[in-house]
Amino acid sequence: MASSIDESDNVELTEDDLENKSKGELIKIAGQLRDRRNDLNQLASERASERDDLNAKTREKVDTAQEHREKRDELNELVQEHKEQRNELNAKANELFDEVEQRKQDLELDEGKDLEELEEEIEDLEFKQQTEVLSAEDERELIEKIEAKREEYQQRKEKLDQSDDLEELVEEAEEVRGEASKHHNKVTELADEAQEHHNEMIEAYREADDIRDEADEMHEKFVEAQEAADQHHEDFVRVQKRLRELDKKEEEEQKSERDKKREEVEQEAEEIYQRFKEGETLDTEDLMKLQKAGRL
Repeated sequence: MASSIDESDNVELTEDDLENKSKGELIKIAGQLRDRRNDLNQLASERASERDDLNAKTREKVDTAQEHREKRDELNELVQEHKEQRNELNAKANELFDEVEQRKQDLELDEGKDLEELEEEIEDLEFKQQTEVLSAEDERELIEKIEAKREEYQQRKEKLDQSDDLEELVEEAEEVRGEASKHHNKVTELADEAQEHHNEMIEAYREADDIRDEADEMHEKFVEAQEAADQHHEDFVRVQKRLRELDKKEEEEQKSERDKKREEVEQEAEEIYQRFKEGETLDTEDLMKLQKAGRL
């Protein structure tokens, strides 16, 4: 960052200088004022250029931040769309799974043993009937038990036959849930990307603020140099005006002196001429004076 101007290099001009300094001294001061003014104008121009460069960089950062803001907003809109689709699909999946559970309850599929287990129990009972010597009473109870198991097996099989489309319903529910999961993953992915653009936007705005502060400081330095240059120019103009006044005064004094001398010459010539008219003999010097006065 540019430092403040060195005030020790400035040229001071007082009213006393204007009134009392000699013409030669004022000419010297005018030259110093002109040179310092030119240096300060050059410095002001350099600082203005640097300030403009910084302002351009600020605008670039702001534009970058705005681009990230727009991208973030676009992504957030997509996040919202995927959220809505995810929520709709989850609601639909929940309805399907509720329907599955309800149908299971209606068919009592979650109650009792499965067919393979019942089949094994029937086979065990039949094997016992075939291999063991039983009393008539035990034989009768065993047969009743086998019949009961077979009836239970048949009832269970009928229920399962009625629920053939239950697996399709479960598959549909799981498929819908899978679609919802895809949208959820998309929500997470897009939200992360939107957050990255948000962070980039914040950083770009922060950098823009920092550069703008530098530009503002450089503008102050420009104003400082320009005001000092303007002051030196005003003082230069004042000295030039004073020099013109002195030139005019000097010219008037010289004219007055010339007029005075001319009057003296004419007066002396008149006196010589009167002597000549009275018959006095004139010498060479007198004749030259008459000639100079235009009397001959």
